[in-house]
Amino acid sequence: MLIAPSILAADFANLQKETEMLNGSVADWIHVDVMDGMFVPNISFGIPVIQAIKKHSTKPLDVHLMIVDPDRYLQAFKNAGADNLSVHIEACHHLHRTVQAIKELGMKAGVAINPHTSISGLYDIIADIDLICLMSVNPGFGGQKFIENTYDKVSRLKDMILQKSSKAIIEIDGGVNIQNAPKIKQAGADALVAGNFVFSSSSPLEVIAELKNI
Repeated sequence: MLIAPSILAADFANLQKETEMLNGSVADWIHVDVMDGMFVPNISFGIPVIQAIKKHSTKPLDVHLMIVDPDRYLQAFKNAGADNLSVHIEACHHLHRTVQAIKELGMKAGVAINPHTSISGLYDIIADIDLICLMSVNPGFGGQKFIENTYDKVSRLKDMILQKSSKAIIEIDGGVNIQNAPKIKQAGADALVAGNFVFSSSSPLEVIAELKNI
């Protein structure tokens, strides 16, 4: 199981220290949520903050764009240090073109999908995707409760991946904790994003290790 702590839940006044803490953990990626206040009703941070995180990070940056018209910024996020770049299926008019553009820039191409959105829209492109970020809460805010229908959605998505001989990784984003992580894994997920569960802990390193070892 890949673990990607979400820096959105970190202490922004000590971002270098928090990044260095994650460097010393068994986490695989650092998950970076970019919100524009339009696609979601919240604004997080943008390119300068990602550049600052990249400067201190020894882990790959798993950047999740919750923005409208993400095609405008693919090159900019590559330049900022994104290793994985996920765009929302709901925000892309020409998803295949966007996915190919991300790959041509040398990043792993991810597609994020909201809780209410059917996975059927991924069927014809899933073989081209490196990562599927399955939202298990409504995007825009941290600390929300995990949506139980996600387990079934993961199972159906895993079946689609096998059917289409895709190598896509299933990443679950939202409300992940040590109680639901084993069931998420059993359903077929490959990666877990965890924000508040990690950073609100008195021992984030232990929590990350615990998730890693489920």
